[in-house]
Amino acid sequence: MAALPTLYAAMFLQLNPLQDPQPQEPQEELELAKMAPTSFSEAVTTILESLADIWSNFLVHVPYVLTSFVVLLVTWIIALVIKHSGRRIFKRTTSRKSLRELLVRLINIGVWVLGFLFAAMVLFPGLTPARALGALGLLSVAVGLAFKDIFENFFAGILILWRFPFEEGDFIECEGVAGRVEAVEVRNTAIRKTSGELVIVPNLFLFKNPCEILTDRIKRRVAITVGVAYREKLAEAVEVIEKAVASCELVREDDPIQVFPQEFGDSGIDIEVTWWTGSTPVAMRKSRGEVVTAIKDALDSAGIEIPFPYRTLTFKEPLSLRSEPD
Repeated sequence: MAALPTLYAAMFLQLNPLQDPQPQEPQEELELAKMAPTSFSEAVTTILESLADIWSNFLVHVPYVLTSFVVLLVTWIIALVIKHSGRRIFKRTTSRKSLRELLVRLINIGVWVLGFLFAAMVLFPGLTPARALGALGLLSVAVGLAFKDIFENFFAGILILWRFPFEEGDFIECEGVAGRVEAVEVRNTAIRKTSGELVIVPNLFLFKNPCEILTDRIKRRVAITVGVAYREKLAEAVEVIEKAVASCELVREDDPIQVFPQEFGDSGIDIEVTWWTGSTPVAMRKSRGEVVTAIKDALDSAGIEIPFPYRTLTFKEPLSLRSEPD
């Protein structure tokens, strides 16, 4: 029974920290000092183990990566072979060059899409064709929203190559842009103006706006206006002009030459002259120059006046004329 007070006193000292005669701070610092090296070594060990896991996973996936690269290499070879073979095969057909290029490009795009799908399924074994197509669909939607203008020009270029009748070498005019088509790409069209400048036009611009194809046919009609003085005989003037136009080499003989008086001008009768010639701008300018020269010479030889602008002044009262000495 005498030991009970001593036991109670010891328990009281342990439960009451205010009466603890020994300070705890040096002991806590000692414990932290002992734990610090242990924590650092554990961190280093954890990092090394993570790097080892990453390296082992990389070594496991190396065959898949190499196989996917081989698949892409085979895809590139197949696309190259199809490109050259397709051009040779389509060249034997009578289709337009732009249409042949479009078919070859579409086939190449299909080959590359299949190649990327196979490479992705090899690189990620858990990827099924259905999942790959679903991911491709989501990716195409995201890319389409991000690059809307580019894809609009892309699809417009496909429609132009597929449906439109113009191709490389044709002369076209669209909203003030006129020239010779040098290249029809999937995204844009290169047009060389007659003055030498090169204009790159987005295909969407050509697709949405009216486009005039100047060389759709091998011939075009040219029209000019010739003035004849009022005192001249129109029938004789028309006959002289018709013969002058018919004598020109650049005027097509199988198409009619039309010469018709049109209206009363300020200085004479205006006569419209039309004929057919080549469809290129150079051919039209050459033909126009030849015809104008021939008409001028023929009318001069026939003594028919081509009037120039002049005015006649009429006075109500007679004017008195007088001469003054120098």
